[in-house]
This record gives sequence, structure tokens and C-alpha cells, in this order.
Amino acid sequence: MAVLVGRPAPDFKADAVADGKFETISLSQYKGKYVVLFFYPLDFTFVCPTELHAFQEKLGEFKKRNAEVVGVSVDSKFSHFAWLNTPKKEGGIAGVTYPLVADIMKSIAADYDVLVEGAGIAYRGLFLIDKAGVVQHQVVNANGLGRNIAEALRMLDALQHLEKNGEVCPANWVEGDKAMKPNQAGLKDFFKGR
Repeated sequence: MAVLVGRPAPDFKADAVADGKFETISLSQYKGKYVVLFFYPLDFTFVCPTELHAFQEKLGEFKKRNAEVVGVSVDSKFSHFAWLNTPKKEGGIAGVTYPLVADIMKSIAADYDVLVEGAGIAYRGLFLIDKAGVVQHQVVNANGLGRNIAEALRMLDALQHLEKNGEVCPANWVEGDKAMKPNQAGLKDFFKGR
């Protein structure tokens, strides 16, 4: 498994469905914004719609933080479109508006090293990409393990806090908690009174 943290995120240009319309998107079009790029195994499956709806429910929170959410699977744009037109109560993702990229050639999943060998699908990879296009956080789950969208938001908050204040964010940090200067004095100050 490749570690992409600290490296430029692999760019791509691919067909997608966004807000119910076919379009071609590239990762580079989001320069100047944060991107939460996530991979899921397949359309019309079981854990996947729970995640896609959970990202949609928090989409406003990501947008408030100047972040775009982009989903990717190895399905075609037509499969994405059909799933987007299937009601939630029938296992569909009607109501999802952020882009779903069609990685039918599996090249994007391969570039992000989340392609499952021999299965032709992707693991549940999530990559937090900064405004300059550099990967700052990545996590990859087995396909039976759904993600925690609040954790993706927490990591975005931590990255933005670090960039703005030069303070590092300790374990379990959430926005509003005490952070610390990245030195011995900062660590001692953090633990004072704990």
C-alpha cells in the first residue's frame, strides 16, 4: 500500500455525474480548495449508500470549510446515473449532489493504490487533499467497514487549524479544543493541569 501523504495527489480527468448531470471533471480543477476524495467499491451495493448519503448530509459542513467532496468507483457514469435515480428507500442514492467519478478503467483507483487485486474494485479509501493539491491524510478500510464522516470533518478541521495557527492537534482533538506548539514547551503546556 502506497503512502501518498506529503505527495501531490495523482491528478485525473474522467467522466462523472454531478448534481444529476454528466460532466468531465479533473482533480486539478479544485486547486485552491480542499478536497475529500473517497473511493467506494461499487454502485448498487450495501455499505456504500449509507456512506454516500452520510457525506451528502454533511456536505454543507464541508463546503463551509472550502472543501469539495468527490466520490469515485469503478462503475460507469451510466451506472452512477441509474443509482442516483433510485430512491433511498430502495437502496439508491437519490439526492446525492456531489460528483461521482466513473473510474471504469480502474486507473484512478490504481494511482491511489486502493484497487483490490484480482477483484477489480476499490477499497474504501479516503484522501484529504490540501489547497495546493498535496495529500495530507489518508485512510483505507476493508470494504465491510463503513467510514465515520465526522472523522473526515475532524481531520479537515485539524489541518486547517495547523495551517492557520501553526499549532499541532493532539489525539482526539476537535475544533475548540486546546492545541499545542510543536515543541517541548508546547507539550508541557498542553499537559499542565491534566
